[in-house]
Amino acid sequence: MDKLIIHGGRKLVGEVTVSGAKNAALPLLFATLLAPGPHRLGNLPLLRDITTAERLLAELGAEVDTDNGTLLVTTNHIKSMEAPYELVRTMRASVLVLGPLLARYGRARVSLPGGCAIGARPINLHLKGLEAMGAEIHLDHGYVEARASRLKGARIYLDIPTVGGTENLMMAATLAKGTTVLENAAREPEIVDLAMALQGMGARIDGAGTDTIVIEGSEELSPMAHHVMPDRIEAGTFLLAAAMTRGRIGVRGARSEHMEALISKLEEAGATIASDEMGLWITGPEEICSVNIKTQPHPGFPTDMQAQFMAMMALGRGTSMITEAVFENRFMHVCELQRMGADISIEGHTATVKGVASLFGAPVMATDLRASACLVLAGLAADNTTEIRRIYHLDRGYERLEEKFRNLGAAIERVPA
Repeated sequence: MDKLIIHGGRKLVGEVTVSGAKNAALPLLFATLLAPGPHRLGNLPLLRDITTAERLLAELGAEVDTDNGTLLVTTNHIKSMEAPYELVRTMRASVLVLGPLLARYGRARVSLPGGCAIGARPINLHLKGLEAMGAEIHLDHGYVEARASRLKGARIYLDIPTVGGTENLMMAATLAKGTTVLENAAREPEIVDLAMALQGMGARIDGAGTDTIVIEGSEELSPMAHHVMPDRIEAGTFLLAAAMTRGRIGVRGARSEHMEALISKLEEAGATIASDEMGLWITGPEEICSVNIKTQPHPGFPTDMQAQFMAMMALGRGTSMITEAVFENRFMHVCELQRMGADISIEGHTATVKGVASLFGAPVMATDLRASACLVLAGLAADNTTEIRRIYHLDRGYERLEEKFRNLGAAIERVPA
């Protein structure tokens, strides 16, 4: 098991290229189950979760290979309808095989999912939607068992705009008989990216990116050829790192239209941000202003940026209020930031962050994916040396993060723990 050693206090300067989005790539990988033939996916990030998804597809019978950086997934001979616990337990997105398997083969057996311990994140809305489309659902010893001779179109209202639920039901509806309407659907850019890929396969989808998505079911689909969208969470992490270190960097591939809430809050904190056809440029403020945030579904402030933004607010001038309204257990990074000198108190779902003049290096431990990134940012801005353990969380969502930061001038290295 590895750890990161960071010698903080250096301004970040230069350019970095953002990788493909993990949260877009995973549903795209599982969408290959909807049609036989060779599927081609470009701009896939090299991450542990992507490797797990590839192993799961191979376990189901898909042939997985690479060709000049493009992943080839051939799904002519799917032999298994079961996603086993051994693979699903480490990655929550594995539940997204449920909709495609049920739609194409009429049955699926999927272990209840795992992933980061940031809250319950139940899949009841996935199952409720599939039942509305005619599926018979049973829970048996930690597995979801689903059957349907053929799914039927339905009008489905999602109690909350769940990203995974929207993706699962949208994929399932592409092969259902009739029309499916998803109301209160998630609006994230990753939903739009999935819809574009499905449309390229022949699916008829309208409204992706709004709260109402209409899917006209097809008899069959064709293999996809798709380029994964850039990772807006990785891009945001680099923008915050530059702001915290008073640096100036360009983030190539970052799309401002995917990050409007974060950009607005960064500018409110004093950063200067410009965009061009290549990406985003940021100049960090000499003094960080404290601002308030409340996480919300897209287009609100993303929960996946809350921990990183809190690290910046720990150095803000004044007091900020950070409210986590998406997950109930996403303040586990607070105690580690406190070890580095941050002045943070929690009451319910709100953290009060009183800015301090500086953070100091300390040994800390990552608790989940975004908490890992939060601690990296804190270490980059802190005085002296920070040691971060349990960075396997980081490898689930960031590709070559320490290498990219080194290229921007950071003193960061990975060593055996």
